[in-house]
Amino acid sequence: MYRHLRSLAVVTAVGLAALVPAAAPASAAPSAAFPTTIQLPNGFQPEGIATGIGTYAYFGSRGTGVVYRVDLRTGAGKVITEPTNTPSLGMKTDARGRLFVAGGTGGDGRVYDGRSGRLLAQYRFATTPPNTFVNDVILTDDAAWFTDSNRAVLYKVPFGRHGRLPAADGFETLALTGAYQHVDGAVNLNGIARTPDGKGLLVVQSNLGFLFRVDPRTGVTTQVDLGGVSVARGDGLLLLGRTLYVVQNRDNLISVFTLNKAGTAGTKVKEITDTRFDIPTTVAAFGNRLYLPNARFGVADPGTVPYNAVAVDK
Repeated sequence: MYRHLRSLAVVTAVGLAALVPAAAPASAAPSAAFPTTIQLPNGFQPEGIATGIGTYAYFGSRGTGVVYRVDLRTGAGKVITEPTNTPSLGMKTDARGRLFVAGGTGGDGRVYDGRSGRLLAQYRFATTPPNTFVNDVILTDDAAWFTDSNRAVLYKVPFGRHGRLPAADGFETLALTGAYQHVDGAVNLNGIARTPDGKGLLVVQSNLGFLFRVDPRTGVTTQVDLGGVSVARGDGLLLLGRTLYVVQNRDNLISVFTLNKAGTAGTKVKEITDTRFDIPTTVAAFGNRLYLPNARFGVADPGTVPYNAVAVDK
């Protein structure tokens, strides 16, 4: 088989079921006919992925910033947004069919209609590249939260009644304090997720291999106790219940942890690898599968070479 699992421990989960975002992936398992390798346009340079309502997934281009929507049943897709000429990186969908996108060196977060690709809102968090790199986004009940790999902050876009989006200047910047230590000139904060109890946020620091819990009210950070396990080159995060998937891009693997309810400690239970991994950056779930785009960092002629995304079992 092309897929290899290395079990490291057996953990029994206890307590109440974890909170999940409103736009949880579809629960029905994909048919065996669903392709496990999805071809993306040549030169697309994918990095972000999100699964949406129905059988659709969205991929963001770090080259042109366009979003490519794919039907997971067939692998067929099309570009649905206009080019931004700045990256489209981490992304998430909500139950209203909106797609939230982190804008990388553009220093922004964007919100699209996931059906039409129409731009609904744009938030310019920072305006001085290379001093900003808005890398990933997670949705909570009351806000969208974005990481910045070049600044020790999180950006919050608060939702109004019925999920209403604020005006362009209606975002907040939360300075991070506590255990997190920023390193200039490196890829710091990357992926972001909720804690299992829904009361905090989790962020991975790619360069040092640490995972942190963030208090969203104060910005105080505490290092998550992973038993000495490093998550160096950690990129996208995905939390399902108390199971946290950490994509370690250049290592071509997913490290899987079981967390406690508060997200303050976790135990590594297995790794997922695949011969088709070619520097996967992040991960989204659909049914019993995980889908990952292959970024192929460092490949010659990135504007013309083939790209794809691959599916593996959870």
